Amino acid sequence: MMGAGKTTVGRLLARRLKRSFYDSDEEIERRCGVSIPVIFEIEGEAGFRARETQVLAELCTLDNAVLATGGGAVLAEENRRTITECGIVVYLHARPPHLWQRVRHGRNRPLLATANPQQRLEELYAERDPLYREIADLVVDTGKQSVQTLTKDLLMHLDGRCSLLA
Repeated sequence: MMGAGKTTVGRLLARRLKRSFYDSDEEIERRCGVSIPVIFEIEGEAGFRARETQVLAELCTLDNAVLATGGGAVLAEENRRTITECGIVVYLHARPPHLWQRVRHGRNRPLLATANPQQRLEELYAERDPLYREIADLVVDTGKQSVQTLTKDLLMHLDGRCSLLA
Protein backbone atom coordinates (compact mmCIF):
# COMPACT_ATOMS: atom_id res chain seq x y z
CA MET A 1 0.00 0.00 0.00
CA MET A 2 1.04 3.58 -0.49
CA GLY A 3 2.87 4.74 2.59
CA ALA A 4 3.95 1.26 3.69
CA GLY A 5 7.61 2.11 3.12
CA LYS A 6 8.30 0.14 -0.06
CA THR A 7 10.73 2.64 -1.56
CA THR A 8 12.49 3.58 1.67
CA VAL A 9 12.88 0.01 2.91
CA GLY A 10 13.65 -1.26 -0.60
CA ARG A 11 16.54 1.19 -1.01
CA LEU A 12 18.02 0.26 2.37
CA LEU A 13 17.53 -3.46 1.76
CA ALA A 14 19.21 -3.21 -1.65
CA ARG A 15 22.13 -1.34 -0.10
CA ARG A 16 22.54 -3.98 2.63
CA LEU A 17 22.35 -6.79 0.05
CA LYS A 18 24.64 -4.94 -2.37
CA ARG A 19 21.95 -5.09 -5.05
CA SER A 20 20.49 -2.57 -7.46
CA PHE A 21 17.25 -0.92 -6.43
CA TYR A 22 14.35 -0.07 -8.72
CA ASP A 23 11.03 1.58 -7.94
CA SER A 24 8.49 0.92 -10.69
CA ASP A 25 6.70 4.24 -10.11
CA GLU A 26 9.97 6.17 -10.30
CA GLU A 27 10.89 4.30 -13.47
CA ILE A 28 7.55 5.20 -15.07
CA GLU A 29 8.07 8.85 -14.17
CA ARG A 30 11.63 8.78 -15.52
CA ARG A 31 10.52 7.28 -18.82
CA CYS A 32 7.56 9.63 -19.25
CA GLY A 33 9.32 12.74 -18.00
CA VAL A 34 6.32 13.68 -15.86
CA SER A 35 4.90 12.81 -12.44
CA ILE A 36 2.35 10.07 -11.86
CA PRO A 37 -0.43 12.60 -11.13
CA VAL A 38 0.19 14.13 -14.57
CA ILE A 39 0.05 10.68 -16.19
CA PHE A 40 -3.27 10.06 -14.40
CA GLU A 41 -4.55 13.44 -15.55
CA ILE A 42 -3.63 12.85 -19.19
CA GLU A 43 -4.11 9.10 -19.61
CA GLY A 44 -6.30 8.18 -16.65
CA GLU A 45 -5.67 5.26 -14.35
CA ALA A 46 -6.02 2.77 -17.24
CA GLY A 47 -3.19 4.45 -19.15
CA PHE A 48 -0.99 4.48 -16.07
CA ARG A 49 -1.73 0.80 -15.34
CA ALA A 50 -0.76 -0.18 -18.91
CA ARG A 51 2.58 1.58 -18.46
CA GLU A 52 2.99 -0.09 -15.08
CA THR A 53 2.48 -3.56 -16.56
CA GLN A 54 5.11 -2.91 -19.23
CA VAL A 55 7.66 -1.53 -16.76
CA LEU A 56 7.12 -4.39 -14.29
CA ALA A 57 7.66 -6.95 -17.03
CA GLU A 58 10.98 -5.30 -17.90
CA LEU A 59 12.18 -4.75 -14.34
CA CYS A 60 11.41 -8.33 -13.37
CA THR A 61 13.94 -9.57 -15.92
CA LEU A 62 16.80 -7.91 -14.03
CA ASP A 63 19.11 -9.98 -11.87
CA ASN A 64 20.36 -9.08 -8.41
CA ALA A 65 17.79 -6.38 -7.85
CA VAL A 66 15.34 -5.24 -5.22
CA LEU A 67 12.12 -3.94 -6.74
CA ALA A 68 9.47 -1.76 -5.12
CA THR A 69 6.21 -1.83 -7.03
CA GLY A 70 3.46 0.72 -6.99
CA GLY A 71 0.67 -0.06 -4.55
CA GLY A 72 -1.85 -0.81 -7.30
CA ALA A 73 0.38 -3.13 -9.30
CA VAL A 74 -1.38 -6.14 -7.78
CA LEU A 75 -4.71 -5.18 -9.32
CA ALA A 76 -3.85 -6.79 -12.66
CA GLU A 77 -3.62 -10.57 -12.69
CA GLU A 78 -0.80 -10.32 -15.25
CA ASN A 79 1.20 -8.18 -12.82
CA ARG A 80 0.59 -10.57 -9.93
CA ARG A 81 1.87 -13.42 -12.08
CA THR A 82 4.92 -11.41 -13.19
CA ILE A 83 5.74 -10.36 -9.64
CA THR A 84 5.49 -13.89 -8.22
CA GLU A 85 7.74 -15.23 -10.97
CA CYS A 86 10.23 -12.43 -10.32
CA GLY A 87 11.59 -13.56 -6.95
CA ILE A 88 10.71 -13.44 -3.29
CA VAL A 89 7.67 -11.21 -2.73
CA VAL A 90 7.48 -9.26 0.52
CA TYR A 91 4.31 -7.50 1.56
CA LEU A 92 5.08 -4.57 3.84
CA HIS A 93 1.82 -4.52 5.73
CA ALA A 94 0.46 -1.50 7.54
CA ARG A 95 -3.05 -0.81 8.76
CA PRO A 96 -4.96 2.14 7.28
CA PRO A 97 -4.52 4.43 10.33
CA HIS A 98 -0.72 4.09 10.07
CA LEU A 99 -0.80 4.52 6.31
CA TRP A 100 -2.95 7.63 6.65
CA GLN A 101 -0.47 9.19 9.08
CA ARG A 102 2.30 8.65 6.54
CA VAL A 103 0.52 9.85 3.38
CA ARG A 104 -1.92 12.50 4.56
CA HIS A 105 0.32 15.45 3.68
CA GLY A 106 1.51 14.05 0.34
CA ARG A 107 0.43 15.61 -2.93
CA ASN A 108 1.69 12.90 -5.28
CA ARG A 109 -1.15 10.41 -4.71
CA PRO A 110 -3.82 10.81 -7.38
CA LEU A 111 -6.00 8.03 -5.98
CA LEU A 112 -6.39 10.05 -2.77
CA ALA A 113 -7.44 13.23 -4.57
CA THR A 114 -11.02 12.81 -3.37
CA ALA A 115 -13.39 14.54 -0.97
CA ASN A 116 -12.58 11.94 1.71
CA PRO A 117 -9.04 10.65 1.13
CA GLN A 118 -8.88 8.74 4.41
CA GLN A 119 -11.99 6.76 3.51
CA ARG A 120 -10.58 6.15 0.02
CA LEU A 121 -7.36 4.80 1.57
CA GLU A 122 -9.42 2.39 3.67
CA GLU A 123 -11.29 1.25 0.54
CA LEU A 124 -8.01 0.70 -1.33
CA TYR A 125 -6.69 -1.30 1.61
CA ALA A 126 -9.81 -3.50 1.71
CA GLU A 127 -9.51 -4.16 -2.02
CA ARG A 128 -5.76 -4.74 -2.16
CA ASP A 129 -4.81 -6.45 1.12
CA PRO A 130 -6.14 -9.86 -0.01
CA LEU A 131 -4.25 -9.52 -3.32
CA TYR A 132 -1.00 -8.64 -1.56
CA ARG A 133 -1.42 -11.64 0.74
CA GLU A 134 -2.21 -13.88 -2.24
CA ILE A 135 1.19 -13.28 -3.82
CA ALA A 136 3.37 -12.66 -0.77
CA ASP A 137 6.04 -15.12 0.25
CA LEU A 138 6.48 -13.07 3.41
CA VAL A 139 4.24 -10.56 5.19
CA VAL A 140 6.05 -8.09 7.44
CA ASP A 141 4.10 -5.70 9.64
CA THR A 142 5.63 -2.25 9.34
CA GLY A 143 3.97 -0.90 12.47
CA LYS A 144 5.77 2.09 13.92
CA GLN A 145 9.33 0.76 14.09
CA SER A 146 12.17 2.61 12.41
CA VAL A 147 13.17 1.88 8.83
CA GLN A 148 16.46 0.45 10.08
CA THR A 149 14.71 -1.92 12.49
CA LEU A 150 12.22 -2.96 9.83
CA THR A 151 15.03 -3.66 7.36
CA LYS A 152 16.96 -5.67 9.96
CA ASP A 153 13.83 -7.72 10.75
CA LEU A 154 13.22 -8.25 7.05
CA LEU A 155 16.78 -9.48 6.52
CA MET A 156 16.35 -11.94 9.41
CA HIS A 157 13.08 -13.21 7.92
CA LEU A 158 14.67 -13.60 4.51
CA ASP A 159 17.75 -15.37 5.86
CA GLY A 160 17.45 -19.02 4.88
CA ARG A 161 14.72 -18.34 2.32
CA CYS A 162 17.10 -17.41 -0.41
CA SER A 163 20.71 -17.75 -1.43
CA LEU A 164 21.01 -13.96 -1.85
CA LEU A 165 21.99 -13.59 1.76
CA ALA A 166 24.73 -16.22 1.73
